[in-house]
Amino acid sequence: MKRRADAVFGLALLLNDLVMVGLAFYVAYWLRQTIPVPPPVNIGSFGDYVGMLFIQMLTMTTLYFFSRLYDVKRSMPRLDEFYRIFAATSIGTVMTIAFTTFLFKNSALELDFPRVMVIYAWLLTVVLVTLSRSFLVLARNLLRRRGAWTDRLLIVGTGDVGRMILQKVRQMPRLGYSVVGFVDGDASAGEEIMGVPVLGGVDDIPAIIKDHEVEEVIIGLPELSHHEVLAIISRCERGQVGIKIFPDLFQIIATELSIGDLGGLPLLTVRDVALRGWKLTLKRYVDIVGSAVGLVILSPFLMLVSLAIKLDSPGPVLYAQERMGLDAKPFWCLKFRSMRIDAERNGPGWTTEDDPRVTRLGKFIRRFSIDELPQLINVLVGDMSLVGPRPERPVYVEQFRRSIPRYMDRHREKAGMTGWAQVNGLRGDTSIAERTKYDVWYTENWSLWLDFKIILRTIFAVFSDRHAY
Repeated sequence: MKRRADAVFGLALLLNDLVMVGLAFYVAYWLRQTIPVPPPVNIGSFGDYVGMLFIQMLTMTTLYFFSRLYDVKRSMPRLDEFYRIFAATSIGTVMTIAFTTFLFKNSALELDFPRVMVIYAWLLTVVLVTLSRSFLVLARNLLRRRGAWTDRLLIVGTGDVGRMILQKVRQMPRLGYSVVGFVDGDASAGEEIMGVPVLGGVDDIPAIIKDHEVEEVIIGLPELSHHEVLAIISRCERGQVGIKIFPDLFQIIATELSIGDLGGLPLLTVRDVALRGWKLTLKRYVDIVGSAVGLVILSPFLMLVSLAIKLDSPGPVLYAQERMGLDAKPFWCLKFRSMRIDAERNGPGWTTEDDPRVTRLGKFIRRFSIDELPQLINVLVGDMSLVGPRPERPVYVEQFRRSIPRYMDRHREKAGMTGWAQVNGLRGDTSIAERTKYDVWYTENWSLWLDFKIILRTIFAVFSDRHAY
């Protein structure tokens, strides 16, 4: 049933793209005749361009196919999909011109297509295909929220990783999972974890898959040996289900190896920091421009927030806290004060949901991350970056560096106002070990496009993340 539904959705995407490419072409033809700039020319009837339209539709959908835009995935990030559509449409436009010229040059159907019309068609195709696909995905997600079009999921592991997987599935119904239960050797059958039953142990997996019609299994036990993981996989394969494995830190590191040599002596090198040389200058330039523009545009709003904080509770407007940044050097991180002035009379502590130390206004500004906006000043002076690993307090850094592998690697970059871990739901009182994995991946895979994607996802998350506190 699920495979048939995926096939129907893939076909719907193909038909949608064909219609949108044709509509964009027709609207581009109409705009070229209507808009007087540049001066209109006689471009003939629309029927003269049917051959070019056919080439454009065939070329675009072919390139979309090779860009894997018809792979029915659980959740492709909208920005990634837009990037693929933009790139494929741009290449497709050039190829359409080339094919049209090749096929119709010196023939009775030779076309003198206006360049402005081609530009209109290119832009409209990007916009219409992106928007229409978003509506289709929205409709599919609404069905998934109501329990339709979902895979029955079994989670192996009831520890922190298993619970995090369950939390992510609940936070993102668009992933299309319906959790039937947990499996774990350390928990007894009949027990409930976060409202989900434990169905048995690892040896019971084949029977559980059959009885509960499980379609996918996620193994969330990164501490297991490779032999133990293979044993679990062999049990799952008996039921012919999809299998996914949450990787441990070693597996993440192992995927980043390259072979080098030292005077002929072979060496394995773990991927180093991606942000070096001219990339550092480029990132700093973006930070300066972004923080300066942000401070200027937001200055009236920042003044209103400052006034509201002053009226809401006694104490200063800004709160400066020592954090660790680049190369583990301390700096004073600025935030709008969201807690009472005596919040740490008993020492530092994590902020929790419904924390009594948070003021009335503080709950609101923390919910929408408004308390973080003064850090634009930290970015402007160079203590922080717009994007990077979130800075921690020295007392926590000393704890984590002794217990979490590669924790200090996250300090090879400037701390950021937002980061890869935050936009993937790891913020607040969440696993430091998992956050570290995301931060290390960011430092080794940095790109300017990745920074822009994180910033845009952060803006969207501000209004959609109900778990911020």
